[in-house]
Amino acid sequence: MSKRAVLEVIALDVEDAVAAQAGGADRLELVTDMAADGLTPPVAVFGGIRAAVDLSLRVMLRLTDGFAAGDVDRLVRVADELRAAGADEFVLGFLDAQGGVDVAAVERVVAELDGCRWTFHRALDHVGDRDALRKQLDGLPGLDTYLTAGSPDGVDAGLPTLLAEAARHGEQGYEQQLLVGGGLRLDHVPLLRSAGLDAFHIGGAARPQGWTAPVSAQAVAEWRRAVDGIPDLTGRYI
Repeated sequence: MSKRAVLEVIALDVEDAVAAQAGGADRLELVTDMAADGLTPPVAVFGGIRAAVDLSLRVMLRLTDGFAAGDVDRLVRVADELRAAGADEFVLGFLDAQGGVDVAAVERVVAELDGCRWTFHRALDHVGDRDALRKQLDGLPGLDTYLTAGSPDGVDAGLPTLLAEAARHGEQGYEQQLLVGGGLRLDHVPLLRSAGLDAFHIGGAARPQGWTAPVSAQAVAEWRRAVDGIPDLTGRYI
């Protein structure tokens, strides 16, 4: 495993960000309101986190619960405000009323990002045709990552899909990095790493005390060791 795996942690505030960095995270996904599965954080929160850590920060562009784009004009304004504050990596993903990708909304927002790198998030897990979505988004500037559990029901159910898509890496529409997240557990990691997957996303797993408590640097460090394939004190690979 010569290539260091990416470990991305959800951060809600500066305290989360500092703990995640201390634990060995490579990147943070910045959101607010986890009751709505993560919405765009205030620009001031982004600024505070940007000043506190030197990690890559991917900022969620999502204004309401669900996968509809909603007010695209407002999304564009928010993206512009975040760009002006220094944000240069983003997370987004919009579906239409038929459950397919809302290409028009995605393209309009991405046009405002001016080539910034971005992740298409777990909306991918809620479309009927994952392959079609990838082909429709192929070539959009900045798209370098898909966050996915392989299934709307989480990694346990999605493992076959994750492994199949990992095997297609490099094909048209499959050049992007697969960032595995959504019901991800430590015991999933060895199989996923052996299949060549090298990016992992955790939220609740970084918070043993629940979402009302901050990120635990110790929990993040345990994940860092797992994704790096470093045995724990008993000699086991986690």
